[in-house]
Amino acid sequence: MTRVLLIGGSGRLGTAIRTKWSDCEIAAPPHDECDIADAGAVRSALDDFRPEVFVNAAAFHDVDRCEDEPRQAFAINTAAVGTAARYARDRGVVFVTISTDYVFDGDAREAYGEEHAPHPISFYGVSKLAGEYLVESLHMGAYVVRTCGLYGTAGTPTRPSLIDRVLAWKPGDAPLRVVADVVASPTFAGDLAEALRRLIATESYGLYHAANPGPVSWYEFAREAAHQAGHQTAIEPISVAQWKQRAARPHFSALHNAKLEALGIAMPSWQAGIAAYLRSR
Repeated sequence: MTRVLLIGGSGRLGTAIRTKWSDCEIAAPPHDECDIADAGAVRSALDDFRPEVFVNAAAFHDVDRCEDEPRQAFAINTAAVGTAARYARDRGVVFVTISTDYVFDGDAREAYGEEHAPHPISFYGVSKLAGEYLVESLHMGAYVVRTCGLYGTAGTPTRPSLIDRVLAWKPGDAPLRVVADVVASPTFAGDLAEALRRLIATESYGLYHAANPGPVSWYEFAREAAHQAGHQTAIEPISVAQWKQRAARPHFSALHNAKLEALGIAMPSWQAGIAAYLRSR
């Protein structure tokens, strides 16, 4: 049985890890006891629990707020990740941290592989990429895993994902407005958790992409979610220009899981991800 220290255990991925990793002994201290940005708390958690694997599923992921609070973004997504990784390295603990498709600018027209050069266009993307670089600079036993459009059940209330908004729509509500010209790889947290568990077992450290294969526009994703759920959700396609957001976002950020697949780890399609999420609710 693997001993795992999990930070961010109440979020979508953290909740899925606690559910799926049944072969592990998991310590998931709540945020008020162990904030990833509190170096002393992280160090104490490592020394008290003595894990073999340390998973960081925490982040400052409000993309628009990162534009207004860049220092906070870099404190949590960059500096704290580097410090946590260094503490793990010094104790011989495998480190896992989750990154994002937002490290890319969206100019590609085919799914991004690990070999594509990153070029973030928001403070969020820059802060996450800088965190990746700090971990990689330590030359340790670590996995940096980029994912995309994560959705799933969270242990504590969080902002609703697009699929949750689709399922919450009721007759009489205004149509759900969804961008039709932004393409991604929406990923079910349960599928990501299972892939991560298999990846860690390989001891093949490095940078990986792990997402339900697409690509698919958010509009088509919403339509498929409504179809699979049997909901008559009114969904209106809009352009990204109509979707007024503070931070710039890549118009195309689908990910290709090339390195994961080379290890024999295949993630289900985005359609299968929706089906798995609906079964889990």
